[in-house]
Amino acid sequence: MVLGSMAPRRRWLLLGLAALAVVALIAAGTVVITRLTGNDKPGGPPVAGSPTPSPVGTPTPSPSGPPPGADITGPLNLLLVGVDTRVSVPGWEPHSDAVLVLHVPKGLDRAYLFSLPRDLVVDIPAFPKAGYKGGKTKLTHAMSFGSRVPGKPKQPSTPQGYELLRSTVSGYTGLRIDAGAVLTFNGFDRLVNALGGVDIYVDQRVESLHRRPDGKYRESAPGGYKGPQQVYEKGEKHLNGWQALDYSRQRYITGGDYARQRHQQQLIRAMTRKILDEGLARQPERVDQVVSALGDTLVYVGGRRIVDIAYALSGLPENRFTLVGLPGSGVGKGSAYRGEQLTSEGRKFLTELRAGRADAYLAAHPKLVVKN
Repeated sequence: MVLGSMAPRRRWLLLGLAALAVVALIAAGTVVITRLTGNDKPGGPPVAGSPTPSPVGTPTPSPSGPPPGADITGPLNLLLVGVDTRVSVPGWEPHSDAVLVLHVPKGLDRAYLFSLPRDLVVDIPAFPKAGYKGGKTKLTHAMSFGSRVPGKPKQPSTPQGYELLRSTVSGYTGLRIDAGAVLTFNGFDRLVNALGGVDIYVDQRVESLHRRPDGKYRESAPGGYKGPQQVYEKGEKHLNGWQALDYSRQRYITGGDYARQRHQQQLIRAMTRKILDEGLARQPERVDQVVSALGDTLVYVGGRRIVDIAYALSGLPENRFTLVGLPGSGVGKGSAYRGEQLTSEGRKFLTELRAGRADAYLAAHPKLVVKN
């Protein structure tokens, strides 16, 4: 379902939805389960690609019955996707510019958030719904290929594109994806502004290719852009919406796309802390303000109701929320660049994660843990 078409917004649901948009339920400690007392009616159509319909409401929990989501014990895998802002251009196929996975093991007492490179070379399975025959190419193309609707070349489907991306990510990581969210970068900008900006430690000097110091876009020029550039100097910074988005999107910097993945994860954690520190979950007016800012820039795609997942993760401790940076390198023949591949160390993390040995592996490979 798309938020803009949802019948009246309920505070408890929107908090869970906002949390999912930020960090696949934003450490979920921000979810206020005590607000599950309304008489909301299910509404909105099922999302294309959902295993089962995903109603937006839930009946009042019975005083003697278990709360929604109490039967979810894990493991849970949530997929958060940031799509290129040009998705607003008519006929533009969505590209997954940021792909993050939140893995919560059985017991739901800890979580691991990691990114996959947009240019990761993967096997994308055949997808008859979009007329795609399958192939080995960059991960970012999965959503684009999957979004194609036969007979409607100018009307790509973001939820349908998510379906193919979900299958691709699941096949590569070996993890079953239980739910996910697709957020446009415009939505991310709005969300940060609605939070009043975020505080983050900029861990390296970053020059923006896209923005001027006043926030306006730089002019296009042969081979790139021209004009003054916004620069993010190393140190503690307070970033507004466009700055946070711009900083987290830069990849032509030292460390390339891997540095960008790290910055995206750090920004997500900064947003998590902002929500927790401000007690946002106990301020319904602020919750309404934050989620209203998203409009139709967010699409939730899942099998279980979002409120069920939110409740299941409500006890997740903040200090057990680990950011993981998976190292990789470029691949190709000669000077022809094909994309990226994870190193054996990065691939081994996925193996150990599936086996329930992530903590021990990270203890032995501490450089994989994103600190700042």
